[in-house]
Amino acid sequence: MRGCDFFMAPCERRAVLETALGVGLVVASGRMALAEDDPTKVPPQPGDQFVFFSGDRKGQVIKVADLTVGGPQVVAYPVDPQTQTVRNGTRLNTVVLVRLDPTKLSEETKKNAADGVLAYSAVCTHQGCPVSMWKADAQTLFCACHASQFDPADGGQVVDGPAPRPLAVLPLKLDGDVPVANGAFDGRVGFQ
Repeated sequence: MRGCDFFMAPCERRAVLETALGVGLVVASGRMALAEDDPTKVPPQPGDQFVFFSGDRKGQVIKVADLTVGGPQVVAYPVDPQTQTVRNGTRLNTVVLVRLDPTKLSEETKKNAADGVLAYSAVCTHQGCPVSMWKADAQTLFCACHASQFDPADGGQVVDGPAPRPLAVLPLKLDGDVPVANGAFDGRVGFQ
């Protein structure tokens, strides 16, 4: 009865858990190395500006005046203003910017807003589809894959659909008339 000699099952479980932990650390460090090797895959950083994701203005820096109060949102990528590196190497960096009436924001949401402008991950927390639509009547961000809706005025909380948690919030501040990241995402991005 000396632990592993007599009780093989617990030792086997321990070995499996240790192996899984080791593999997890290797994978995580590999992801970090990829991000370090490829600046387009680095998550949004404090001071990053945002550029239009697509359309005629693709790649142009977004200003507060580009965002209509009350929506719709604008899909964007963060960009390092020093190097002009657009962080578009992973879809997990896709952000939605929306401008709302600051008086309509919850107290907690106001802390992450800049002149009513808010930034959320554009990756649905249900199955990772893009949250790229706007429901004007409800003023919610909408994922067309499975109809999850998120309230940008209340921290990206789920108001309908199968999404299990709110969208990750990216705190903002203003640099003149340009919204910039004021920290990292407040939670896990995507559905994992």
